[in-house]
Amino acid sequence: MSERIAVVGGGLAGITAALRCADAGAEVTLIESRGHLGGLTHSFRRGELDVDNGQHVFLRCCTAYLELLRRLRVMGKVFLQPKLAIPVRSPGSARPVWLRRNGLPAPLHLADSVLKFRPLGLGDRMRFAGAAFALRGVDPASKEADGQSFADWLSAHGQSERAIANLWDLVGIATLNAPATGASLGLAATVFQVGLLTEASAADIGWSKVPLRELHGDAAQARLTEAGAEILFNTKVTALSPDGEGWRLTTSERELTADRVVLAVPPPAAARLLPPGSVDLPPEWDRRLGSSPIVNAHVVFDRPVLDEPFFAAVDSPVQWVFDRTGQSGVDSGQYLAVSLSAADDLIDVPVREIRARILPALRAVLPQAARAGVRDFFVTRERHATFRPAPGCAALRPPAVTAAEGVVLAGAWTATGWPATMEGAVRSGDAAARALLGNAVVPGKQEGVPA
Repeated sequence: MSERIAVVGGGLAGITAALRCADAGAEVTLIESRGHLGGLTHSFRRGELDVDNGQHVFLRCCTAYLELLRRLRVMGKVFLQPKLAIPVRSPGSARPVWLRRNGLPAPLHLADSVLKFRPLGLGDRMRFAGAAFALRGVDPASKEADGQSFADWLSAHGQSERAIANLWDLVGIATLNAPATGASLGLAATVFQVGLLTEASAADIGWSKVPLRELHGDAAQARLTEAGAEILFNTKVTALSPDGEGWRLTTSERELTADRVVLAVPPPAAARLLPPGSVDLPPEWDRRLGSSPIVNAHVVFDRPVLDEPFFAAVDSPVQWVFDRTGQSGVDSGQYLAVSLSAADDLIDVPVREIRARILPALRAVLPQAARAGVRDFFVTRERHATFRPAPGCAALRPPAVTAAEGVVLAGAWTATGWPATMEGAVRSGDAAARALLGNAVVPGKQEGVPA
């Protein structure tokens, strides 16, 4: 008789764990409280628009996430840059400055772009290389790195406040969901070492060409069904208790039993469901780990205003802007999504105030938008988009294995060594499945897409 495994939570972590277990021959039931899979990477309809709740991108170094896309059979629905190229705009500049990789090995692959980076003075550009080489030597897993803020480390290595804001935070805020002042050096070192300082091609950027629900949720439902898994939608697990040699799950609809359980839910839900003593963490660890919000401002213009698929901005409230026209079904005009990470100052602000702040700032960095009319402006918010990657957060992130035999954890907030990214979520699902099934789980080759 095959082992019965219940996976609680249908985000990327739960999808990954459920697929790995089903592929290994287990009898899998995936329990999701909402009516669709995909978790924080989902889409909805707004009139004639397909709207993603937020702009999610990946890098070539996200090998576990790319392997999941292959398993979902959706690689043809994403685009991956053949070579990193980021247009960076600032107020008053008609043209962007570009961060591009050259043919040299990392970290020299960005040297000429940084030396030409106009938003920084020459001194800041020259000092960047010294900090980059020093960052390669940081041990991301060390307690010392986890306990120090990234900004303090950068300052100690000759980086000015302007260099931190206009270069390091350009990447860091988007990947860590925190500015350098609020980010652990350990997590920042992981991001920069893996993404920018080890392999030249690692930071090539990829994104979905279709709505995220089609890329993740719908595809996962189809692949799980093919693998023989059962999916229970609109079903919330309210309690988890021992049941002989297995576990009993009380849901909003009925009770279920399983031999083993994957809890792929947010930290507060995991803390509530776990039996006492399951994790060796400080009291109220879930509250202390906290969360960081992301806000997206969506603008539909009456005409095309942007030639590139995306750009980043400095010296502006605007952070990253993505062209969503093709993915969302806009027939005329152009639909841009302004992604605002670490958005504590915006999460409770009314839409009219966000519009008053963001729309003029967008037009200041995108001159083509100055005369364009706005057909629609709306906002999406994820109050608990990620865990807060503050110094000391590693001590609050549990491993997959718990002291409750047969119960494992998954989620980007667990001890993956990565920040809260799609890659981290998938890695956590893989870790949970391996913890349950050992050598029975053999994920596919984890390698990047060939250039």
